[in-house]
Amino acid sequence: MDLGLSLKLAWRALARNPLRASLTMLGVVIGVAAVVATLAIGQGARASVQSQIASLGSNVIMLFPGTGPGAGGSHGAQGSSSSMTVEDCEAIGRECPSVERVAWSVRSGGQVIYGNNNWQTGLIGTTPDFFIIREWPIEQGSTFSDADVRNSARVVVLGATVVENLFGTESPIGQTIRIRNLPFRVVGVLARKGSSAMGSDQDDTIILPGTTVQKKFTSSTAINFVYISARSAAEINPAIEEISSLLRQRHRLRAGQDDDFFIRNQAEFANAAEETSRTMTLLLSSIAAVSLLVGGIGIMNIMLVSVTERTREIGIRMAVGARGRDILSQFLVESAFLSLLGGALGILLGVGVSVLISNVAKWPTSVSPSSIALAFGFSAAVGIFFGFYPARKAADQDPIEALRYE
Repeated sequence: MDLGLSLKLAWRALARNPLRASLTMLGVVIGVAAVVATLAIGQGARASVQSQIASLGSNVIMLFPGTGPGAGGSHGAQGSSSSMTVEDCEAIGRECPSVERVAWSVRSGGQVIYGNNNWQTGLIGTTPDFFIIREWPIEQGSTFSDADVRNSARVVVLGATVVENLFGTESPIGQTIRIRNLPFRVVGVLARKGSSAMGSDQDDTIILPGTTVQKKFTSSTAINFVYISARSAAEINPAIEEISSLLRQRHRLRAGQDDDFFIRNQAEFANAAEETSRTMTLLLSSIAAVSLLVGGIGIMNIMLVSVTERTREIGIRMAVGARGRDILSQFLVESAFLSLLGGALGILLGVGVSVLISNVAKWPTSVSPSSIALAFGFSAAVGIFFGFYPARKAADQDPIEALRYE
């Protein structure tokens, strides 16, 4: 019996009980939809995190004063210690051959006023190398200069979110804003970066010369963090070793004594994000697999019922010349047909759910052809695996006993 005839017979058999066939497919539909939506959420989250980490810049190393997680003894939060100095940063740029650029930074915050508009935002005081390390281009105007840092100039570069809330569609270049009642001249506007890996809005910020923030807002020479770029990706680890060795020497730390600083790089953030994403995807995929398993059991149950109901039909077909493999293929095709049709409907439902999640919950999702192929393959495997036993049972019927069956 050819495949076309098997499909025709399968369709006729299932059409006799459309409600039962629909309810049987429902488990597969839900399982496949769950697989597609789960993979879409996982892939979307992974792509989003990778994009956010890439927004930090290339070959970036982050240096923080204070003891980091995992250090023994007393712990300090990021930037809680004042052990890091501008001189340390200058020494890193001068004495570490694997380091290309260094930008020390201090954080503060405050209310910003322009005309009748005001906005509460964060302030980052840093050096011009910050923009190069972070690969953060200027959309309008320019950055401040090293001379502005030396002179503690009152100039600022605004993030896109700040511009929207203070200026609307008006150009801010050359305008004067007030930060904590002190006047500052706008010299540049940053290109939009979007959310960070932690979910915060990177564009909701104002960048100033670091010395200006220290003298006008913090009254301290403490450094909160340092952005460092290695000369290449291959030199990130050598750069970390050089920085660590230099700072231990400058801070007079003895052998066995904990560092009073800690270092992070993009690879660590990427690996942590990848592991979290993989764990979440695995967990959700396990739930989806259970749904497919339940759907497969439903298919096997209905096919066993169908074999029992059609025992006399099987006997008649065998009596007129059908072989066991013909009966086996007929029932196997019916099972696979149920599963594949349910898989196709499940894929459509899964794509729809992914789009809904993206639009309503604002979660990043990404439906790839590989995830659709995987879900469709699983649905086919479920139909064949769970349909084989009922099909074998039908093929093993004794024709005489089957004809006697009432």
